[in-house]
Amino acid sequence: MTYAFDFTGFGLYAGMLARGAAVTLGLTAVSTLAGGLVGIAGASIAAAGPKWARWLVASYVELIRNTPFLVQLFFVFFGLPSLGIHIDEVQAAILAMSVNLGAYATEIVRAGIDSISRGQVQAAQALGLQGRQVFRYVVLPQALANVFPALLGQVLIVMLGSAVVSQISVPDLTYAANFIQSRNFRSFESYVIITATYLLMSIVLRQLLNRFGRGLFAGRAVRGHSGSNNSSGNDGLPRNWRSRLMWRGARTLPTER
Repeated sequence: MTYAFDFTGFGLYAGMLARGAAVTLGLTAVSTLAGGLVGIAGASIAAAGPKWARWLVASYVELIRNTPFLVQLFFVFFGLPSLGIHIDEVQAAILAMSVNLGAYATEIVRAGIDSISRGQVQAAQALGLQGRQVFRYVVLPQALANVFPALLGQVLIVMLGSAVVSQISVPDLTYAANFIQSRNFRSFESYVIITATYLLMSIVLRQLLNRFGRGLFAGRAVRGHSGSNNSSGNDGLPRNWRSRLMWRGARTLPTER
C-alpha cells in the first residue's frame, strides 16, 4: 500500500497555523512569567519559611508533580465553575500552565538556593546587608544563574505540554492542526507540519533564552559544589539551615554563638 503525500492545499491554512503558533508562544510567555514568580516565592518559603508554610508548599509541589497536566487543566476549566469561579478557556490554560510550572520551578529554585555557600552570606553580612537584602542581591541572583538551564528546560516542557489545551478549545497550534485535518482529511501531513513547527519553536526559543540568560547572569553562576554527595555544605552545616539563616538575617551561625 502506497501513500501519496500532498501538502499543496495547506497554503490556505497558513494564517491559521501562524495564529495558532502565536497563541502557543503567548501562553508560554505569560505562564513562564507567572510560574517563575510562583517558583521563586515557593522556593523562598521552602528554604526559610515557617513549618506550616513549608508543609503547604511541599504539598502543592507533590500534588502537581504527581498528577497529569491534562487532569489539572480539566480541573481548572471544568471544576472551578462548580465553585462559582468562571473563566474562559485561555484564562484556564494560563492558570493551569502557571500552576504546573510553578511547582517544578519551586523545586528547581530551591535547589539553587541550597547551592549557595555560607561564605557568600557571611561576605554580604560583613558589608552590612540585612537578611532580606542578602537573599535578594546575593543569594537569589546566583541561585537563578546556577539553575537557569534547568528552568529553561522546564519552560520548554511546559510549552510542548500546552498542546493539550486544544482539548478545551484554546485556538493554539494543535487546535489548528485538528481543525485543518478535519477539513482536508490529510492527517499525516497536518501533524507533520505542526511537529516541525513545534521543533522549530523549541530550538529558536532555547537559543533566545540561552542568550538572554548569558547576558542576565554573566559571571553570577557559582561552581565547585558538585563534588558533595550529601545535603551538607563544605562547612558541615545542612544547606536548609544555611538558607534559613540567609532569609532571617541571622548575624552569626549556631556554632559561633
